[in-house]
Amino acid sequence: MDQPDSPPAAPIISDWVRFNDAVTPLTLTADGRVVWAEGGHRALRVEKEVLGFAAEGSRIRIKAAVDLDGAVCCPGPSRGGGEGLVRRELVFEPLSGESLSLWCKKLQDYMDNLGRPKRLFIFMNPFGGKRMAPKIFSNEVKPLLQDAGIEFDIQETRYQLHAKEIARSIDLSKYDGIVCVSGDGILVEVVNGLLERDDWKAAIKMPLGVIPAGTGNGMAKSLLDSVGLPCKASYATLAIIRGHKRLLDVATISQEDKKFFSVLMLAWGLIADIDIESEKYRWMGSARIDFYAIQRVLHLRRYDGQVSFVPAPGYENHGEPARYSGEQNVQSKGHGEEPVQVLCNAYRGPDIKLEELSWRTIDGPFVSIWLHNVPWGGEDTMAAPKAEFSDGYMDLIAIRDCPKLALLSLMTELSKGGHVKSPHVVYIKVKAFVLEPGPRTDDPTRQGIIDTDGEVLARGKGTYKSDQETLMSYGRLQITVDQGLATLFSPV
Repeated sequence: MDQPDSPPAAPIISDWVRFNDAVTPLTLTADGRVVWAEGGHRALRVEKEVLGFAAEGSRIRIKAAVDLDGAVCCPGPSRGGGEGLVRRELVFEPLSGESLSLWCKKLQDYMDNLGRPKRLFIFMNPFGGKRMAPKIFSNEVKPLLQDAGIEFDIQETRYQLHAKEIARSIDLSKYDGIVCVSGDGILVEVVNGLLERDDWKAAIKMPLGVIPAGTGNGMAKSLLDSVGLPCKASYATLAIIRGHKRLLDVATISQEDKKFFSVLMLAWGLIADIDIESEKYRWMGSARIDFYAIQRVLHLRRYDGQVSFVPAPGYENHGEPARYSGEQNVQSKGHGEEPVQVLCNAYRGPDIKLEELSWRTIDGPFVSIWLHNVPWGGEDTMAAPKAEFSDGYMDLIAIRDCPKLALLSLMTELSKGGHVKSPHVVYIKVKAFVLEPGPRTDDPTRQGIIDTDGEVLARGKGTYKSDQETLMSYGRLQITVDQGLATLFSPV
């Protein structure tokens, strides 16, 4: 809530109203502020702070959400709300019925022009993270949506890929957006479901919202941190209510006829091993990641293999020149692979003539290969500080070799992105990428894990839970990027 230093813009409507038992002028300005005089000028910014309003008899009740840093000049009762924000109600009483009607019309017209969503479909994952999604929705998300007058249908996810199944068949014409109250996994399922529809070209334009309620929350953190906001459900909900949107790159991971669409990351080697194998210590809570990371560094694995890539401009001096070798059959078959489902009219990936691009290659062994689409892999992991949402590139973070002490030091820099400055790290942007994973150097009978967006994409021989089903085999993978294919609700 503002105390403006300069006079307000031209009025859309201005009249006298009763407020806090006093009569005061009230103005809706052309630049979107509700300004009144009460011990000096006070103002609410409609676009940023006003959630909605309601006419109640002869009064207008304006519902707002104000950042705590700006709450010192906010009159009116607090109604609680999410962390970092307070919900406020301001009640004005125009002095005539005609003025009341005109105020309601002008406020509604202004808010309608903001392009805010009116009806949402919400996925809630009750099993993710610390199983806090139902409480987060009830205490922080639902009150804000109700204040904003946004209708919603909510669906709890009951099993893995449930959200994908629903996204593939839901009637999108009923909604202005799909929201995921979860970690990153449900968002990824929704994207894959939308791209498997016959009408995928229209479906993937549906704005997607993410409210952090899971373990990783990398997408929500990336969105909110980009404008200096904390990764909290209340701020994420406000971003959805305001209706601002931004484009998001989507990566297509392909292996023969199999496709998976990624919006966050792909990892092989150290990061994938920590992410997936630490599940055996889930009883430790979030500390399991740090605990297992130390174990993996002390007993470091290296993997044979090769990566090929099309570098972004400015990164052409990395690796050696190479030629694109085209799609190849996979040499190492995984265990219990899912059958290939060919969807004739579904999205098949970007139309790129890969053989005409300038390829480079780096040979292993590797400690870690990490591809990232957005800056944050989790709330405490700034994996790719230069990553952008829709630049058409993935950020590659590669470690070929690194002394253990240096690696331990490097890992401590992950929370602020300092690891990419290490001389042991190759950090480049790529347009297309081919991963050819091999076995561990210390034991050629054992292979590795390929992890994408927090889920196992492929497990090689001798890995943790190697008997479980995977979408793809532990073998050659190709990744291409479709710039700005999806749309996200965004803070700005």
